[in-house]
Amino acid sequence: MPDLPFSRTTVMITIMTPLEVTLDFLEFPPTYTCDGGNHSPRITLASLDPGTASIAVMLFNPFIKTCCSFTPWIIWNLPPEPVIPDGIPREGTVTAPVDAVQGMTDYGIIGYTGPCPPQGETHRYQFKVYGLDAMLALPAGSDKHALVAAMKGHVLQFGETVALCTR
Repeated sequence: MPDLPFSRTTVMITIMTPLEVTLDFLEFPPTYTCDGGNHSPRITLASLDPGTASIAVMLFNPFIKTCCSFTPWIIWNLPPEPVIPDGIPREGTVTAPVDAVQGMTDYGIIGYTGPCPPQGETHRYQFKVYGLDAMLALPAGSDKHALVAAMKGHVLQFGETVALCTR
């Protein structure tokens, strides 16, 4: 066999174990919407990788006509536990009911704002959850672009779930 002008390389492929993400509902109850208390919902996680150091959550509404993915909630540095509790307050640095950091949403505020589609419309909301191998050195109030950049190279797992909101 003749010598080839390139060298052999070994490529290692890591298979990511999916993160199982569930909500207690398929359609948002009023408590978690703009018509109720705007309380963040409880999120249940299963199949957490043992190497997970923190969790990040991004909530998207891809149905807003003025943009491609409206983001009403981003939160990170959550502990890698099977339940993210509901009712997380609108604060940049949260210590109860769980430790976490929250960012600036597309509403221009920090913390969760519940679904609020126009009257007569149904929108689908996507909860994207990331298991990370580190706590992120990202200050409270950072936006979704900064969160995505900070997560680069740290994602061990990913999972998502959806829920509908009709008004």
